[in-house]
Amino acid sequence: MYRVAGASEYLVITGGGIRDVKLAKKSWVLPGQRCTKFDMSPVNYTFEVQAMSAEKLPFILPAVFTIGPRTDDLFSLQKYAKLISPHDKLSTHVKELVQGVIEGETRVLAASMTMEEIFRGTKDFKQEVFGKVQLELDQFGLVIYNANIKQLVDIPGHEYFSYLGQKTQMEAANQAKVDVAEAKKKGEIGAKTREGETLQNAARIDADTKIISLKSQGEGKKEDIKIKSEVKIFENEREAEVAEANAELAKKKAAWTREAQVVEVEATKTVALREAELQREVERMNAMTRTEKLKAEFLSKASVEYETKVQEANWELYKKQKAAEAALFEKEREADAQKALAEAALYARQQSADAEFYAKKKEAEGIAALGHAHGAYLRTLLEALGGNYAALRDYMMINNGMFQEMAKINGEAVRGLQPRISVWTSGGGGEGVDGKAVSGSALAEIANVYRTLPPLLTTVQEQTGMVPPPWMGSFKELAHEG
Repeated sequence: MYRVAGASEYLVITGGGIRDVKLAKKSWVLPGQRCTKFDMSPVNYTFEVQAMSAEKLPFILPAVFTIGPRTDDLFSLQKYAKLISPHDKLSTHVKELVQGVIEGETRVLAASMTMEEIFRGTKDFKQEVFGKVQLELDQFGLVIYNANIKQLVDIPGHEYFSYLGQKTQMEAANQAKVDVAEAKKKGEIGAKTREGETLQNAARIDADTKIISLKSQGEGKKEDIKIKSEVKIFENEREAEVAEANAELAKKKAAWTREAQVVEVEATKTVALREAELQREVERMNAMTRTEKLKAEFLSKASVEYETKVQEANWELYKKQKAAEAALFEKEREADAQKALAEAALYARQQSADAEFYAKKKEAEGIAALGHAHGAYLRTLLEALGGNYAALRDYMMINNGMFQEMAKINGEAVRGLQPRISVWTSGGGGEGVDGKAVSGSALAEIANVYRTLPPLLTTVQEQTGMVPPPWMGSFKELAHEG
């Protein structure tokens, strides 16, 4: 079958007769071969990358990348065909792949820059991101056609750019106030300056008039002094030039003398150095001659000793090999015997385990049958009692002797206790002062409360040994009063 690709498409052919993959715009597809198409048009990927600067300030970097296969390189197209073309360009897989590369490189680059460098150098930052992302996309055969990095955005809770904008606005407002104050100051100062300049000009004109009159008088004296000064300066300059020439001549003589001495010293040292080098070379050649002689002697001795040691080592090796073969044969016989014993013991354990498993299985079956019988018995009782669970519970407790056991436990619990029972009487209805009845009145209520104190305090003394304070009186008095 003859296949033809579109203007923005390529054919990918695999199968028989093709070593790896074949890319073509049109081709015959033979039996045993498979042909697919992929679109080469670029795709826009929009991301919001969360990154963090060197000061650990988080921010959001909105970016739009236009990415597609590299069309000017056959090797890159083959990588794209093998790695990316089997998936839809707009699929989650490809988008996550591209997003992972962009986010990783952007975060690494942002972590090495301060927020101010990122904000002010957006162009350089874009170029850095573009270059690093392109290096990673080359391994997939992709190329970035265009990259657009939008304005940086704050992350909720980290309003760095908002605060920066507020700062700029406040600085502009404050600068405007400063400018207004400066203009006002200049206006007031200008008015005062004009007034001062008028007065200064008047005073300067008067002073200039006086200066001109004095200048005309002093010019004659000044001319005489100037001529004398120039003559003196010329004489001093000539003397200085002569002294400088003498100093320069002495300096050159000293330099020439020093150079001559250095040349003599260097010549002497060079001769001594050459003699030392020649002597060292002679000693080295003598040492090499002696070394070669000793090497020859030691080599002959070593060769003889080596041959002797080799023969002895071969003999020892032969004896050890035979001993090892005998020991190995003996160990193999012992291992075969131990294997037979282990197999017999294993068979006996398996038989014992099978018997024990059968016994446990039968015991479990008996317990399960007993449980089923108990369940059927309880269902029968429940049906006979008309579905009354309380009656069934009471019956089971009576049948199992539960009530008798509970009575026995309660009897054992109170056995040995010797409770003391105190009976106090406060008489009939309350009586007031002079034996008059006060029942139903407020005094009767107070009297009843007071009568409860003797038994209460008596119980406290018997249980804890504590007695009431003296101001409350004794028990006899309280009982009498009660």
